[in-house]
Amino acid sequence: MASSPPMAATRVFRDPNMGLNVTDSLSDALKAALAGAGLEAPDEVLWEVPREEAHGDYATNVAMLLAKGARRPPREVAQLLRQHFPPVPQVQKVEVAGPGFLNVFLAPDWCSTALGEILEAGESYARSDRGRGSRVQIEFVSANPTGPLVVANARAAAVGDSLTRILAAQGYRVFREYYVNDAGNQVQTLARSLEARIRQQLGEQAELPEDAYPGEYLVELAREHLATGGSKILAAPDGERLDRLGRFAVERITADQRRVLGAYGVEFDRWFSERALRESGEAARVLERLRERGYVYEAEGAVWFRSTAFGDDKDRVLVKSDGEPTYFVSDIAYHVNKIERGFERLIDLWGPDHHGHVPRMKAALRALGYAEGLLDVLIVQLVSLLRQGQPVRMSKRMGEFVTMEELIEEVGRDAARFTFLTRRHDSPLDFDLEVVTRQTAENPVYYVQYAHARIASIFQHLRERKLPLPDWQRVDLLRLSLPEEQSLIKRLLQLPHVAAGAARALEPHRIAYYLQELAGLFHPYYNRHRVIGDDRALTEARLALVAGVGLVVRNGLDLLGVSAPEKM
Repeated sequence: MASSPPMAATRVFRDPNMGLNVTDSLSDALKAALAGAGLEAPDEVLWEVPREEAHGDYATNVAMLLAKGARRPPREVAQLLRQHFPPVPQVQKVEVAGPGFLNVFLAPDWCSTALGEILEAGESYARSDRGRGSRVQIEFVSANPTGPLVVANARAAAVGDSLTRILAAQGYRVFREYYVNDAGNQVQTLARSLEARIRQQLGEQAELPEDAYPGEYLVELAREHLATGGSKILAAPDGERLDRLGRFAVERITADQRRVLGAYGVEFDRWFSERALRESGEAARVLERLRERGYVYEAEGAVWFRSTAFGDDKDRVLVKSDGEPTYFVSDIAYHVNKIERGFERLIDLWGPDHHGHVPRMKAALRALGYAEGLLDVLIVQLVSLLRQGQPVRMSKRMGEFVTMEELIEEVGRDAARFTFLTRRHDSPLDFDLEVVTRQTAENPVYYVQYAHARIASIFQHLRERKLPLPDWQRVDLLRLSLPEEQSLIKRLLQLPHVAAGAARALEPHRIAYYLQELAGLFHPYYNRHRVIGDDRALTEARLALVAGVGLVVRNGLDLLGVSAPEKM
């Protein structure tokens, strides 16, 4: 297949550090319009993609935000901005709509040539250095080492790992951490539960403690302990016996958690031990710092933190009346440890049962003198597991639960990860095991991956016919003039904007939404139009288009930790 002669078209000018981000260019143009209108530019201009094509390709409400300061009606401010909007190759026209929205319509010829820039960028497309190397620590999953990881942990792992990928792609130095709660009452309870199971294996009539972990996994752990350490531990003094059994159980369960997370594509830079933190004396030092700053007092035999000074609904106990530090004081010390390691931003993913813990943790950091916006906490809601629409019972405490490993084995890593990201992390999620294994458009991960596989099959067909790939820099991309082709290209151009927004808002589901919308545009186009036909120039242009779609799907899935298969 011969290549077309070089086309004479406007090249795209872009900041190589920011990638081909249309909204960056629009923001620069808007700042020029603001200057021309004599208006002060805001710190940041936010753009959105309108739901209806009639409202343009991008829109901003900046006129409404500036109207009060300008002492003019929002629509009048918007008209001024439209009048002063400089001519740029990306923009065909600018309109004022509604109460003062500024709607921007992209130039079709520019969009077509921009496709070449997307292909040239390749795997770096939608990556940037916005983070400028800022050090971010993300702590996620951090399940108690008292049993196997469950479905809720799988959702937290998908959200947390995707966030690390998205932030890293935006130029942040991201550190992944898992906090191992290997100290406190839950470990004592685990040790007593394991001891009962060991005695049962030896034929004793040992009852499980009232608050025991009753799952069958402890029976297997008891057998392993007897096979490796024998029964001598049962003759040890109470304190030593429980300490050793607790350490054994935590070590084995944590190792299993590592293995399952690895199979899920999630690796951590550090597994941080609460036991080591307590033994280091850091909790005592943090307690003294709070005392020195006047936020600690004693009452009812306990030591309290005056968290109400920072808006909490009540003060919180740091040390109980029996002298035992609470989990809260260890958690404060852990966050101080993060800061002292040089992290500039902390992001925690917690379960819904920790929702009330958020204000007191932020209060503690403020009481210690740290900046208010240093810590972000994302609450990852629970998952309702269904099979053919019927609930699957899960109860970690009762030993009737579906493990994360079982989920991966049944539906696959990709289906699990993508499905968890089809909803906001703070919204409950219904996960139907039947739906996510179907090879239909109803299954979102299949629908997106199938788009990539279809495109791969086109290029496999070219290879089988021994036809050379076109030189994308020499293809006449202006042939891509159909409305469906323009819609596809405009959607491809949105990925840098979507990725930057997902990083800013800490919302990885935005990438999953975007990929589903892109697949929803691609599949009808593929079904309706021949990519390889008799018109050589049009064939090359359409090959460039589908190559761009494949590239963007692949890059987007990579941000979510999901594969882009070439065959399905």
